[in-house]
Amino acid sequence: MLQVFTGRSVQAARLLAPRSAVLVEAVRGRKSRTDPVAKSKEGRVKVPPPVDPVEMVVLKERYTEYQMIMKALRMEFKEEVLRKKYEEETGSLAEERTRQEAEEHRALMAWNNQENLRLLTVRMMRIQKENEEVERKKVEAALQREKEEQEFIKEKEREILELQEEAKNFITLENLDQRIEEALDNPKNYNFAIDKEGRVVKQTVLQ
Repeated sequence: MLQVFTGRSVQAARLLAPRSAVLVEAVRGRKSRTDPVAKSKEGRVKVPPPVDPVEMVVLKERYTEYQMIMKALRMEFKEEVLRKKYEEETGSLAEERTRQEAEEHRALMAWNNQENLRLLTVRMMRIQKENEEVERKKVEAALQREKEEQEFIKEKEREILELQEEAKNFITLENLDQRIEEALDNPKNYNFAIDKEGRVVKQTVLQ
């Protein structure tokens, strides 16, 4: 991006730029170098115009940016000229290189397609194994549930048999008199004391 510099800006840029040689001011009009100073300018002390530090920094940044842009443009133009010259001088070599690049591209595309096919096969095998593993776990879970159900049924059957066996000793209306007589003939004394180990240590005598 080109910037337009004012007279004051040019002076600031000159102050910032490194001086490599002594600059001689151009002579204006018909006055020669040997002519004396004009009477109206005798005793006058030249004071340079004040320079704004902020403006000076901005100008330096813009001038640096301008130099970079111009350098990039010159490099771009130079590269374009060299490229055109090279293409004109080595047209056949460029065609050969283009052909080789096309062949290399086709070879790489074929290798890429082959690699994609291999990865697809590997992925399909992995998915198949995962599905088989999921099915195997489902079958194992179903067998485990069936086994638990069988054990649950067996446990309930055992409890039913125990209840049926215990039911033989239940007191009913039919054996009520018989059980009363047996209780009277075989009295049991539940008035006893036991120690910490569960042994009977004291028991009263039935009257």
